[in-house]
Amino acid sequence: MSEKTPRLRAALDGIPTYKPGRPAAAGGPVAYKLSSNENPYPPLPGVLESAVAAAGSFNRYPDMACTGLMAELADRFSVPVDHLATGTGSVGVAQQLVQSTAGPGDEVIYAWRSFEAYPIVTQVSGATPVQVPLTSGEVHDLDAMLAAITERTRLIFVCNPNNPTGTVVRRAELESFLDRVPDDVLVVLDEAYREFIRDADVPDGIELYRDRPNVCVLRTFSKAYGLAGLRVGFAVAHPEVAAALRKTAVPFGVSQLAQEAAVASLRSEAALLERVEALVVERTRVHDALVAQGWTVPASEANFVWLRLGDRTTAFAEACERAGVVVRPFAGEGVRVTIGEEPAMDLFLQAAAEFRKAL
Repeated sequence: MSEKTPRLRAALDGIPTYKPGRPAAAGGPVAYKLSSNENPYPPLPGVLESAVAAAGSFNRYPDMACTGLMAELADRFSVPVDHLATGTGSVGVAQQLVQSTAGPGDEVIYAWRSFEAYPIVTQVSGATPVQVPLTSGEVHDLDAMLAAITERTRLIFVCNPNNPTGTVVRRAELESFLDRVPDDVLVVLDEAYREFIRDADVPDGIELYRDRPNVCVLRTFSKAYGLAGLRVGFAVAHPEVAAALRKTAVPFGVSQLAQEAAVASLRSEAALLERVEALVVERTRVHDALVAQGWTVPASEANFVWLRLGDRTTAFAEACERAGVVVRPFAGEGVRVTIGEEPAMDLFLQAAAEFRKAL
């Protein structure tokens, strides 16, 4: 037998592997998973029933055009259908965006630390990632991102609110940034956590995209809508960009279960808003408690909080796990903690307080 192996792309050697949040250990001491920014609530009213009904025909391929969902999104956000594209979560659409704009020799700019999928989807396409450090306040440094633009720049991600810090870019600075980006560079406003924003000075990306052909907005049903396991996200962009996204989408990638569940979720907005508000209230309680303990915590507009811990990150995460909660550590940098059930947050706050006292 030959010892030779298939020749793979050398570019894959340096690509980081996406690390999902660790689950709570079955039968172990850990009771709560706060590591994946999941919604702790069950499906919204009518959603499970719609998905179960769709499951009866999963021997058939789903509607590849997502016709019903696209019509519902067009109505909900007052955009033309040809300005929409869907994918397997917003991360799937993000990969479609990079595939549509950038290849070998091209550059993709994003803040760092930000969503960990950005370097992965960039390098998979053969493009070069350009990471621009956050400010000392954990916010996008838009001036530095502008300065990083070169003739090779094809796409810029602006994660708003930013994952994992929860910080936001406000209207004046974002509009000024967009006005200065070259027209042939696509700016992607990644708004996976849009529903959790309470800062009135943070603009809705869909309003910004309307008169800016080089702006695209990413949204997902995984977070506020609680459909993380069904993998459905979408983009709002001008027709040329949206068409490119539909071309690069995996055929039949969004299942019929996901499509029907997403439509039912959009039609259950009152219940959605009630649940989101409850999580925002809990976010405020957790933030204030951490500050009272002596931690420096950036104000979060997402469904998580961020603690920059440096070389204490791993030890803190281990302390939380011993207390019964799994959080998301970024080694050497910090810990992201999803806002979950109140008992889970009580355990986390107790662990944080005890860790702080031991410093």
